[in-house]
Amino acid sequence: MILEIADIRIQPGQNAAFEEAVQRALATVASQAAGMQGFSVTRGIESPERYVLQIVWATLEDHTVGFREGPLFPQWRAIIGPFFAQPPQVEHFSLVAKSA
Repeated sequence: MILEIADIRIQPGQNAAFEEAVQRALATVASQAAGMQGFSVTRGIESPERYVLQIVWATLEDHTVGFREGPLFPQWRAIIGPFFAQPPQVEHFSLVAKSA
């Protein structure tokens, strides 16, 4: 299991439209990707234009090769990319410990 964390900053005043778009992009595009196992999206309280997108992938390559280099990524970016104030910061993590 690989956890992708994307730190997303959107343009001010676009929260409602971005939240609709990211939910639509996850439901209609990302959910079709091989190895995608689940997701969550959270909004910053102190910085309401900041979002953290977490996607669980079966393998790193499912995200970096299968999704990012495949036909779904341009569709994904077309839906949520117009809201970005800057390119998202994306990193991958592997599980070390978890509560029951």
